[in-house]
Amino acid sequence: MNQKNYEVAIIGAGVCGTSLLYTLSKYTNVQHIAILEKESAVALINSHKNSNSQTLHFGDIETNYTLSKARKVNQAASLVKGYLLRNDTEQKIYTKYHKMVLAVGAEQTGKIQQRYEEFKQLFPDLKLIDREAIQQLEPKVLEGRETSEIVTALYTEEGYTVNFQNLAQSFLDKAVTNQQKTIDVMLNHKVISITQEDGYYLIKTSQQTIKAKTVAVTAGAHSLLLAKSMGYGKDYALLTVAGSFYFAPELLKGKVYTVQMKKLPFAAIHGDPEVDNQNITRFGPTAKVIPMLERHNYRTVLEYFQTAGLSFKAIASLLKILSDLTILRYIILNLLYDVPILGKILFIKQVKTIVPSIKLKELTFAKGYGGVRPQIVNLNTQSLELGEAKIVGDRILFNITPSPGASTCLQNAEDDTIRLISFLGDNYKFNREEFLQDLSSETVTNI
Repeated sequence: MNQKNYEVAIIGAGVCGTSLLYTLSKYTNVQHIAILEKESAVALINSHKNSNSQTLHFGDIETNYTLSKARKVNQAASLVKGYLLRNDTEQKIYTKYHKMVLAVGAEQTGKIQQRYEEFKQLFPDLKLIDREAIQQLEPKVLEGRETSEIVTALYTEEGYTVNFQNLAQSFLDKAVTNQQKTIDVMLNHKVISITQEDGYYLIKTSQQTIKAKTVAVTAGAHSLLLAKSMGYGKDYALLTVAGSFYFAPELLKGKVYTVQMKKLPFAAIHGDPEVDNQNITRFGPTAKVIPMLERHNYRTVLEYFQTAGLSFKAIASLLKILSDLTILRYIILNLLYDVPILGKILFIKQVKTIVPSIKLKELTFAKGYGGVRPQIVNLNTQSLELGEAKIVGDRILFNITPSPGASTCLQNAEDDTIRLISFLGDNYKFNREEFLQDLSSETVTNI
């Protein structure tokens, strides 16, 4: 069988894989790159428009972020913002809405007042607003709410709702237009195995075998499966969490978040207009634990158990995590949210914290929406490891769950490019200065 040779092979063509391809093609002297995707097009799984919360996270209104994490996330998300402002002047990839995190009651109000004082220097556009300002911006948030109820919010105009599927396609399109390099996009290529031979990696797919000097695996939950097949990541398992959504007619003009619950690694319920249709408000996500590597794909159940393992350590770790009553109650409730009729009755209580006047008939389950977020379980500490999980091996790396997902894709691409260039040797260069200059949102705000 004829084997094509590449300097870098990228496995997985979601928004993280395509952002890495874009970075390598534009800012390095790597000449031969392959990107392999098991689906028929890019970004059909977790980067798909229907599979994520369509939010570019900066850390300003995500109340589960510490100042340190918010600083890192803001830096990463600003790269994506810079790309959007420079390359999406017709706004086919994103829509800009205002956003706020809503505090209800004295306790939550105290928390966000304290948060504002701590975070305002990092986010100078962030404002602490009162009931009157909320009324002008989001009248439905106050409609039907008790006038005696204390309501405040952290607010900013810098809210970006992103179609990450279109963003991934944009990265791919800009990469393959580089006529000076060989960039092969291999769709419908499911990776069967990765082995080493004579200083190369042999990547066997459902259609052919290719050779690459270095490999980046950006395949979501499948990254850990491939890592384990090569002897990496033995101390990890997965807790795969599926997020579902509900639709309502136009109720909100921008994004409205709720205050994050303590101890929970999952996103707080929020509502926002669809990226391409302001007449639809989407509420969610829920967080349902499922034994699958991909949402709505039951063929991945076996792969989940191959990845998670059925060892004593894996089972003991999951039982320990679920022994926390806060997490256990949350998981059980979120399982019920997907149950027909009952789920809507239970979920509307969450929605009413944002829009008190919403009626049950206005809420419909978003069938087919929602993806999977793989949460890493450390089998040694028997605990969840929040945030990014990356395994770096011998000229190969595995990205499992870059956090917060697509918002950090270009930062992740920068980090991986530095690693891949170091794998390849001194003759290879990464023009990081040009990369950062091109993606600085400060230089393109007037475009």
